[in-house]
Amino acid sequence: MTISQREQAFLHRAIELANRSVDTGGGPFGAVIVSGDEVVGRGHNRVTLDLDPTAHAEVQAIRDACRRRGDFSLQGCVLYASCEPCPMCMAAIYWARIERVVFAASGEDAARAGFDDRLIAREICRPYRERSLPVEQYACEGYDSAFRKWMALVEKTPY
Repeated sequence: MTISQREQAFLHRAIELANRSVDTGGGPFGAVIVSGDEVVGRGHNRVTLDLDPTAHAEVQAIRDACRRRGDFSLQGCVLYASCEPCPMCMAAIYWARIERVVFAASGEDAARAGFDDRLIAREICRPYRERSLPVEQYACEGYDSAFRKWMALVEKTPY
């Protein structure tokens, strides 16, 4: 794949964030979100700094971009990441409606550095009963009451 010099510059910003993250005690991941020619969100891995397993660079960048734009939708934006996003980050990218993802290092590169998410990727595709982590549904009384309340709302912001 070939990308423009402009896009290469955005990708290098993500890589710079990853390197700065390592320098400050974070993980080796960085991401920027771009709308047009403007960087609207930045993030680097803060898992160990914030004691938050969800504080991945891409999630941090999504949070930053949404705050700055005042919107939960990042439709029309491109995410540039120093590394291939993990399954959790890809889910967040889909929820944010990001239009495209460009990454530098592969998941295999990350695995060699000790960040191997292949088990997670395999596990989430399996039926609940076949996963190594027990996942069970119990449809208790009122289990769908919040959904029914939501569906009955006339004025709501769908997402």
